[in-house]
Amino acid sequence: MNRRAILLVNLGSPDSTSVPHVRSFLREFLMDGRVLDAPYPVRWGIVHLAILPRRPAQSAEAYEKIWTPAGSPLVVISRKVQAALQKRLPVRVELAMRYQNPSILHAIDKLREEGVQEVLLIPLFPHYAMSSYETAVERVKEVIADIAPEMSLAVVPPYYDDPDYIQALVAGAADYLRQGYDHLLFSFHGIPERHLRKADPTKCHCLVAKDCCSQAGPAQETCYRSHCFKTAQAFVKAAGIPAGQYSISFQSRLGRDPWLKPYTDHVLADLGRAGVKKLLVMCPAFVSDCLETIEEIGLRGRDTFRAAGGGELTLIPSLNDHPRWLETLEKMANNWLARPTPRSAAEHPGSALAR
Repeated sequence: MNRRAILLVNLGSPDSTSVPHVRSFLREFLMDGRVLDAPYPVRWGIVHLAILPRRPAQSAEAYEKIWTPAGSPLVVISRKVQAALQKRLPVRVELAMRYQNPSILHAIDKLREEGVQEVLLIPLFPHYAMSSYETAVERVKEVIADIAPEMSLAVVPPYYDDPDYIQALVAGAADYLRQGYDHLLFSFHGIPERHLRKADPTKCHCLVAKDCCSQAGPAQETCYRSHCFKTAQAFVKAAGIPAGQYSISFQSRLGRDPWLKPYTDHVLADLGRAGVKKLLVMCPAFVSDCLETIEEIGLRGRDTFRAAGGGELTLIPSLNDHPRWLETLEKMANNWLARPTPRSAAEHPGSALAR
C-alpha cells in the first residue's frame, strides 16, 4: 500500500442553487476570520445581520445562471482535474474544498482510514493571500492535527511565477490571442488593502513604500499584489503581448473598505468609453472557472463594457483541465514523490517545498 497521497484544495461552492445552501456556503465562507478579519462579535454581526438576510437570494440567482447539470462549475471542473491527475500518478489523489463539500475533514479522514502517512497539499491558488492560500493551508493543518496527528504534510508554495504555470496560462490563451484583440485585461480577485498590510512581515512596505511591488524584500514573499503583477509580467513576456495593449485590475470587492485598485468594473467601463472593440479578459487567480469568472466577468462584466460603448468582450477560460495545466500539477506531485524523505511539515509557504 502506498502511504503517500496528493491533496488538491479549491475554494468551494454551495451544494445547490437553493437559497438555504447558498446561505450555508456564505456563512461558512464569511465567518472565516481570514476572509472577514474583524473580531468575532463584529464579524458575526456583519455576516448574520447585514449580509445573510439578503445576499443569499441574490447570489442564488447568480449561481442559477452558471450552474451545470452536474453541479457547480468549480466543483465539477475540480473533480475532472482530480480524475485526470489520478490517471497520471501512482498515488492517491484526493480533492477537498475549503468551504462546504467535499470537505477537508472528509478528505483527511478518508486518507487516514487508507493508511496514508505523507500528504502533499497543492492549494489551487497560485498567489499567496490570507483569504485563499493561507486559509486553505491552515485548515488542512488544523484537521490533520485534530484527527491524524501522525500524518506528515508538505505544501506546494505559491506558484504565481512558476514557468510551468505561466506556460499553462499561455497555452490556454493562445487560440484567443491568435484571433486578434484590441486589449487584454488581467482581472485578478481583489482583497482588502488591510489584508496586504497584515501579510507584510515588515509592516512598513506594502502600500507604504514608493513602488512597493517593484522593490525586492521580505514583504514580497506574502504580497498578493506583487504576486499578481509578477504573473501578468511573466505572461506578457512569454506570450509576446505588446506594451500598452494590456492592463491589470482587481474584481469581486465586498463592503466599503478600500480594496486593491483599479477595480475591474471601473476599468471595463473605462475601456468601453475609450472605444475598445475587441477585449480579452483573463483571470489568472482562478485555476477553475466559477461564479467570479463566468458570471461576474463573462456576463455582468460584458454588460458593463458594452453599456459604456465597448464592443466584444471575450472571457479566456481558466486553466480548468487543460493538458498543460495537468502536466504542471503532475510535475509538482512528481517533484515531491521523487524525494526519499519528504519534509514532515510545511510551516510557511515560502519554505514548504522547492519547485
